[in-house]
Amino acid sequence: MRALLLSEYQNLNVVEVEKPILGAHDILVSVKACGICGSDVHGYDGSSGRRIPPLVMGHEAAGIVTEIGAEVSRFSIGQRVTFDSMISCGDCHLCSAGSTNLCADRRVLGVSCETYRQSGCFAEFVSVPEHIVYEIPDDLSFEHAALVEPVSVAVHAVSLLDVPAGASAVVVGTGMIGLLVIQALRVAGCEQIIAIDIDTFKLNLAKELGATHCLHATDTDVAAEVFGLTKGVGVDIAMEVVGKTAPLRTAIDCVRLGGQVGLVGNLQPNVDLPLQKVVTRELKLVGSCGSSGEYPRCIELMASEQIKVSPLISQVTSLDRGPEFFQRLYEHEPKLLKVVVQP
Repeated sequence: MRALLLSEYQNLNVVEVEKPILGAHDILVSVKACGICGSDVHGYDGSSGRRIPPLVMGHEAAGIVTEIGAEVSRFSIGQRVTFDSMISCGDCHLCSAGSTNLCADRRVLGVSCETYRQSGCFAEFVSVPEHIVYEIPDDLSFEHAALVEPVSVAVHAVSLLDVPAGASAVVVGTGMIGLLVIQALRVAGCEQIIAIDIDTFKLNLAKELGATHCLHATDTDVAAEVFGLTKGVGVDIAMEVVGKTAPLRTAIDCVRLGGQVGLVGNLQPNVDLPLQKVVTRELKLVGSCGSSGEYPRCIELMASEQIKVSPLISQVTSLDRGPEFFQRLYEHEPKLLKVVVQP
């Protein structure tokens, strides 16, 4: 089969590779769409340490069931499906408790690190275990269904927080996940959502997708503006969706006494934490990793357009043009947000 192979850092080529071998509980999916995630771009240059070549990357995908293992019971050939990016064991105490995203033996599609190598979805076919697969409705396109995975990340992050009716929130970082978090907050009942970024194009998208106010981080005293918009109180919730020290400090500075800070971004492994502000203001910091069982809900939200992904897709392209678009994303081409590849 044809696949987009990261043979060495910053070197992607379409090559012929072996078709996946199907286990008894596995499903072979003909991949119809696969999104390029920011983590793939960081893997492209080796900065993440989690895409060690040679590797077929890609974990945001959807397609058609083409083969099923001997013991598969819930799916049949021809069904339209998407699937979780994380392969959990399904048997440990965390999986049994519903926290599949915290499974100690989890593997992520399209990731290779020191402990495992799991081929991904920038390929004609991918093999995935039945228990992480979900059927998608006929009226949800494959290109949109491929983005159930990032939608689930946003919905999961918001679900970990207490969102009272009429709550106020800031979202620091309006990249792909930040724009989805804005929509998830709106669905959860937030009435005031303040988007913060340094990119005017992304802030305009944030306004289109539900932000009530947009603040350009380099043009204003963000915390002062937020307190002005909230009558001097601060927001109930701050979502940090970058993963660097400066955005984290901004999120903490904007939240009210006793408020909540959701930590979604993880660009840097370590950040400087203003500990005294967190302690003396009794803030709740909540980390969020992937998703855990939110796929059916996310499919419903997308099918009903309560969460919209169409405005986020900048380009749909072929596998052959995959290397070109990886490079363009790596170079931070303006207004290029989500690229979906059709293997």
